[in-house]
Amino acid sequence: MTVRTVHPTTASAGLLGLVLLAAPGGAQTLTASTETPMSTQVQSASPSVSQATAADAAIRPFRVRVPEPEVAELRRRLSATRWPDRETVADRSQGARLADLQALVRYWATDYDWRRCEAKLNAHPQFMTVIDGVDVHFFHVRSRHPEARPLIVTHGWPGSVFEQIKLIEPLTDPTRFGGRAEDAFHVVIPSLPGFGFSARPTETGWGVERVGRAWDALMKRMGYTRYLGREATGARAW
Repeated sequence: MTVRTVHPTTASAGLLGLVLLAAPGGAQTLTASTETPMSTQVQSASPSVSQATAADAAIRPFRVRVPEPEVAELRRRLSATRWPDRETVADRSQGARLADLQALVRYWATDYDWRRCEAKLNAHPQFMTVIDGVDVHFFHVRSRHPEARPLIVTHGWPGSVFEQIKLIEPLTDPTRFGGRAEDAFHVVIPSLPGFGFSARPTETGWGVERVGRAWDALMKRMGYTRYLGREATGARAW
């Protein structure tokens, strides 16, 4: 086993659950699998992506395992929050209400079950691969139905892949949920650069178009030359 350091992404993503352990205050340590990478073929619609080395193009199995001291440290920091004075109005015109934030932090510090969420993430195959200089985290779950079509699903902002986990089984095996075999998909769900367990870009320019090119490279790297795609807002759908 090796240790991989994942840097904090956004506070919004943290509150949504996937990166709850990436709260402000420093990088968090995860344990990642070091199984032999799957064979890959690099294909890309972007010149910058097509220059990837063989090592970068490797698809590496990944599992989430946050050390218990990191979980305890986050809870300690949450419990030590210094709160401002309550707002002077009864509505949200002055921003988030103190009582709402206190309830959220109290839940996060005492009731939120990170290990349960960790188990949900690890219940499906996860991988890492470098695309356009960024280490990208993604789920890849193939359907048992022979006519299944490839589908890439992207979360929005703020958001995370944790929101899409519930889609995996109905999409890959619709017959279990009253659907038809011809409605099955091979599902790929990546974390946007800078979100969840995907690395944070070190340069600007990661807009809709660049993410779209990266996702095209990812799908081709997985062997899918034709596929369907959808994102929460439709901005990256094609």
